[in-house]
Amino acid sequence: MTSLYDFSARDIDGVERSLADYAGRVVLVVNVASRCGFTPQYAGLEALYRSHREAGLTVLGFPCDQFRHQEPGDEAEIKRFCALHYDVTFPLYAKIDVNGAAAHPLYQWLKRERPGVLGIPSIKWNFTKFLLGRDGQPIKRYGPAVKPDSITPDIAAACAAQRGQQ
Repeated sequence: MTSLYDFSARDIDGVERSLADYAGRVVLVVNVASRCGFTPQYAGLEALYRSHREAGLTVLGFPCDQFRHQEPGDEAEIKRFCALHYDVTFPLYAKIDVNGAAAHPLYQWLKRERPGVLGIPSIKWNFTKFLLGRDGQPIKRYGPAVKPDSITPDIAAACAAQRGQQ
């Protein structure tokens, strides 16, 4: 696998989707959870999506229950929670694993391409973020404590720098 576009995933409604649907867009991939101290970042992610979607940004949320059982619900519960509490309109996907033998292939690839601190590939917590360019290649990885609004300059640069390449 060489780009985001080589992968597929089940969306929050259970439909298998090709991530090639996002070809030519800047994409922010985030593992999310509804019972985490970082859960309020949903609001910031939605604000990023709404303010930069016309420039080419898509945010993709991948619920994960690997960190202290902070995403215990099923997909219907997750979707309802996100709509009710954060008015999420960006695409959400079905729950996945981001670490271990059962890690989703997308996350296996992202972790290889953009390892974390000290070169350690594993995801340390919910709300780890990966920014990918319009070419489907990872640009940067952000830790869970990095607030969505603080990456606005990187998103704006990715949207502007690669706009005419597709």
